[in-house]
Amino acid sequence: MSLPASHPRTRPISVGYLRAFDAVARHLNFRAAAEELSLTQSAVSRQIQSLEDEVGMPLFLRHTRAVELTSAGTLLLRATGAALERLDAAVRQIRQSAGRRSVAITTWASFASMWLIPRLEAFQREYPDIDIRIDATDAAVDLATADVDLALRYAAPSAMGSGAVRLFGEQLTPVASPWLLRETPLNRVEDLARHALIEAGDAHRTRHLEWLTWQRWLDLHAPATGAKDTRGRPGLRLSPKRWLYSNYANQIVQAALTGQGVALARLPLVAESLANGDLIEPLPRLRLDSPLAYWLLVAPRSVQRPEVKAFCDWLLREAERTRQAIGDVPDPDTVDHID
Repeated sequence: MSLPASHPRTRPISVGYLRAFDAVARHLNFRAAAEELSLTQSAVSRQIQSLEDEVGMPLFLRHTRAVELTSAGTLLLRATGAALERLDAAVRQIRQSAGRRSVAITTWASFASMWLIPRLEAFQREYPDIDIRIDATDAAVDLATADVDLALRYAAPSAMGSGAVRLFGEQLTPVASPWLLRETPLNRVEDLARHALIEAGDAHRTRHLEWLTWQRWLDLHAPATGAKDTRGRPGLRLSPKRWLYSNYANQIVQAALTGQGVALARLPLVAESLANGDLIEPLPRLRLDSPLAYWLLVAPRSVQRPEVKAFCDWLLREAERTRQAIGDVPDPDTVDHID
């Protein structure tokens, strides 16, 4: 079959014929495709003819006893097969979730893996019929438009709106594995020179996260020399054995857990590891207060949903346990409440 040459078609094709095209292309047989679709063979043939008219090219070579894809048909099949599979999968997911209660959460990966996920089993035992979806991203999601119910964020109080609920604050503290400290004790600041120091590599490139660096901690706790560094600040008497940098808090803590050095860790994220003895805080009197805190925000359209309220209530109870573990007393001016 040949179609007349004309002006190139620009209008998108109708998708209704693609299911028939996919069936014929897979079977290379109109009768088998018709049986699969519960249609007559002539109905399938008409749908393929209409699709070819819209595409502007023949999609099949029709022989007496066989059907063969043209090059245009082969190209269309590659796209159609994958698209229909995705559509079918999406419909299955929608049908399976119909009538189920769920809560969608956006947060960043380190917080999800180090604080939220280890605690989720307790919530799921209490509410086995509520599904949880976690979207881990470093980008701030607009709760007014995104398909999520609540956000867990990490920011200064000045960056949060009036609807934000403070979960807990933060301090930085040196931590290390117990067996590393048995081999190389750490009883005073000067002993850090005998260890590798682990810190956030991107903090040096981000002004508002510069407090995450060992430099800031050492500026406060290590005695200074008369020399100046390249920025004109007092030089430090302490020079570590070596440095290890990572951009993610969970990787920093993992390096400390495996004895690769002493990490400057965010206390709320390692409280459990300190409590069970996987990590040791060798200099507990030398914690560094952070200007940032951890926050909960709820999408306005989700506030009144019972499953979201249940999750928020549970989350606030877990946050209270973390506050007690790290000795955090929040400023009343920074605390909000969920109605």
